[in-house]
Amino acid sequence: MIHHRAIFLDRDGVLNRPLIQNQKGYAPRTLADFSIYREAPAAIAMLKEAGFIIVVVTNQPDIGHGLVAASDVALMHQQLQAAMPIDGIFVCPHRQDEGCRCRKPRPGMIEEAMRRFAIDTTKSFLIGDRSSDIAAGQVMGCTTVFIDRHYREPLTAVPDWQASSVWEAAEWIMRRLGDVPKSL
Repeated sequence: MIHHRAIFLDRDGVLNRPLIQNQKGYAPRTLADFSIYREAPAAIAMLKEAGFIIVVVTNQPDIGHGLVAASDVALMHQQLQAAMPIDGIFVCPHRQDEGCRCRKPRPGMIEEAMRRFAIDTTKSFLIGDRSSDIAAGQVMGCTTVFIDRHYREPLTAVPDWQASSVWEAAEWIMRRLGDVPKSL
């Protein structure tokens, strides 16, 4: 069986702008507030062209709290998929207190993607902006890249590398593969 390599991406703070309150990032709750980072489509297209399966793994507890409709989140994901070559989007809609297996730092969404796309996580990368993202990637054997958005929360998991944007993360991954990325 062929085992593919993948790029696992958190959504908010990686592919789109989070809403910032008290130096902490939050998911947008309306389509009007959903704004994709300018460099994200080119970065993801470059990684896709390099042969990676592109998978978004995102905690969306506002669905479980009743603060945003799952249908609105689905519309946001349609915008993401229209803007960049994403193979799959996995969502944990559960509240923080529900103890589900899919909510990062637990690896449930990564495990599900691994089965669906025949992914070898030891040949894969996870890009995220929170310790929970990095921890989920680490438990599955991924190389991890932390995008530092300067939130007021501690980084408790040590990533393999830190970047300031998804483009910078993609450049680093391409350099590790021996490919020199095109400038943005």
